[in-house]
Amino acid sequence: MKRVRIQQGKVGLVFKNGNYLKIITEGVHWLGFYESVDVYDLRQQFYSTVALEILLQDESLVNMLEVIEVKDHELVLLYENENFKSILQAGRHVYWKGLINRTFVRIDTSKIDITEAIDTSLFSNYELAKHVRVFEVFSYEKAVLLIDDVYTKTLTSGTYRFWKNNISVKVGKVDTRQLQLEIAGQELLTKDKANIRINFYTNYKVTDIEKALLANKDYEKQLYVAMQLALRQYVGQYSLDELLENKENISAVVLEATKEVAEKLGVIILYCGIRDIILPGDMKEIMNQVLVAQKKAQANIITRREETASTRSLLNTAKLMEENEMLFKLKEMEYVEKIADKIGEITVSGNGNMVKQLKEIFAVNK
Repeated sequence: MKRVRIQQGKVGLVFKNGNYLKIITEGVHWLGFYESVDVYDLRQQFYSTVALEILLQDESLVNMLEVIEVKDHELVLLYENENFKSILQAGRHVYWKGLINRTFVRIDTSKIDITEAIDTSLFSNYELAKHVRVFEVFSYEKAVLLIDDVYTKTLTSGTYRFWKNNISVKVGKVDTRQLQLEIAGQELLTKDKANIRINFYTNYKVTDIEKALLANKDYEKQLYVAMQLALRQYVGQYSLDELLENKENISAVVLEATKEVAEKLGVIILYCGIRDIILPGDMKEIMNQVLVAQKKAQANIITRREETASTRSLLNTAKLMEENEMLFKLKEMEYVEKIADKIGEITVSGNGNMVKQLKEIFAVNK
């Protein structure tokens, strides 16, 4: 005989010649010949070297165990005393009852949506996160949800989680802010065969995400081509001079020409226009020469206009001096003052007219 003590919070399984006999709880027990005992901690998960099916034939033992069967498409969240402990994968899991309060949340991962009441903080746990697909839609975005490539619904901003399984889940996102499309370096021929390069830009916004993503492929490329063709058609109708004169009207024409296409693409064009018109080197030189000639002609016109005005003013002054002797004398004094400013020293002799002598001196000095 052998005396065995089972302490508080523990139990023992009694075996005889390797065969299970019974379970013993807290207290002092006597074992017979060829009997042995395996002691278990009630706080720990139950493991045994003996087939569980044999042990579960003992009703007393069954009443002390909690057996959790987890299927292949399931997960079970284990909570101990209302605190998350671990995630149970597919298989059989056995725990002791009584000492620790355990709860189990069963999850069916064969479906798409996460309908179970799971604290979001648990999704950062790797053991759970590896079973979850996460899609984030920012505040300036909208998205379409495709399940097995079938449109399901449109998603607004937020974080979306789905169980990871063999069902295909795709999310297509679109930026709903005002966007800019650059059509740069377009080499075009005008009506008079001038080869020019145009940089064009378009501001647009996606208004119908279903049309943009589901009814069209690469809606941005299609919008680019539509704007490009409208620009090419417009430029080909005008000569270079006409194009330069009417370049402010091009945005309205191109906008009207692409309005219907943009609507089919699910976008609205807010504004478009020419950023630059770049001429070839030889054409640029010719245009500069024309501009210089125009400016010279304008300068000559202004000079002639000023000369004519000056002559007219002199004529009017002469008429006034002829009619008014005092005005003539004042003009002579003004003339003398101007001469004095240019000559450091003047000597006048004789009884001749002083102004006349000054004029003669000034003329000789010059």
